[in-house]
Amino acid sequence: MKIRSACSLTRFLSESGMTVLSFFCQLSKTSHNLSNMASIYIVDVDSAPVYTRYFDISYIPSTVFFFNGQHMKVDYGSPDHTKFVGSFKTKRDFLDLIEVIYRGAMRGKMIVQSPIDPQNIPKYDLLYHGI
Repeated sequence: MKIRSACSLTRFLSESGMTVLSFFCQLSKTSHNLSNMASIYIVDVDSAPVYTRYFDISYIPSTVFFFNGQHMKVDYGSPDHTKFVGSFKTKRDFLDLIEVIYRGAMRGKMIVQSPIDPQNIPKYDLLYHGI
C-alpha cells in the first residue's frame, strides 16, 4: 500500500469580503495543476476560534501550509514564517509557492525560501496580543 505524500493548505477567510471571491477565482484556475501536490481547505475564522488563536490569525486572509500533517514554514523576507498573510497577486505566485513547499518537504526541509517576488508579498506589522 502506497501512502500519498501531499501538501495541504488551510486558508483562513471571513465569509464577507472580496478576498473570498478573488481566492475562489484563483482556486478554480489552479485546481487541476495542484491536484497531485496539494489539498486545499477553507476555514471560516469565526467557526474555528481555537485555530485562529493558535496560528495567530490577526489579518484576514491568511494561509497556513502543512505537509503530511507537519506545519511547513516559508521565509518571505518578513519576521513571520508561519503563514502567508494577504491575497496572492497572481496565479503563478500561488502555484510556485505550493510547488516550492512540496519539493522542499519531499527533501525533508521544514522551512523553504519563498519564490514569490518580494514586491508581490503584502507588507504588515506583527501584532502580539496580550504581551
